[in-house]
Amino acid sequence: MKFFILFGPPGAGKGTQAGAMVERYHLCHLSTGELLRSEIAAGTPLGLQAKTLIEAGNLVPDEVVEGMIEAKFKSTRDVDGFLLDGFPRTIAQAEALDAMLAKNGEAVTACISLMIPDSVIYERIAKRAQIEGRADDARPEIVQNRIQTYHGKTEPLIDFYRKAGRYHEIDGLGSIEEVRERLFQTMDRF
Repeated sequence: MKFFILFGPPGAGKGTQAGAMVERYHLCHLSTGELLRSEIAAGTPLGLQAKTLIEAGNLVPDEVVEGMIEAKFKSTRDVDGFLLDGFPRTIAQAEALDAMLAKNGEAVTACISLMIPDSVIYERIAKRAQIEGRADDARPEIVQNRIQTYHGKTEPLIDFYRKAGRYHEIDGLGSIEEVRERLFQTMDRF
């Protein structure tokens, strides 16, 4: 089983590229946001716990998200692997993922990182706000906070996966097709 992490700053094109990656490599796409919504809708114990926390205005703790991911790993069949999108976001989550996979003799196959400069992040998110009508994308202070959070909490994963020999950076600039071709050239090696 292969375990890919789709990584990069907000606006890098992860959502744009994920569908093609899933289709070409026969992967199960695990988006933490979608996973949380699905567990809540299904009324699972973890979903009910998450719903209570969210309704109280709290973040869902790592343990709950990790439990949902592990349950999805165990229950999903007939795929060649998983594409993790939105997890891990911190070193602690990456270490928990490694421990989770190691229990079954598995490991992260690769961390595929779509990279773009901060100036492009602003352009892309502003465009997405216009096209998709996402109010949260239209507020510069929210976009700035996302970028700062990415640099401060998520970007340290680059060194974590680089040291493990699993980090692969893709230039996220260019057309969707150009970026997709670079992405596929990297993933074809696995």
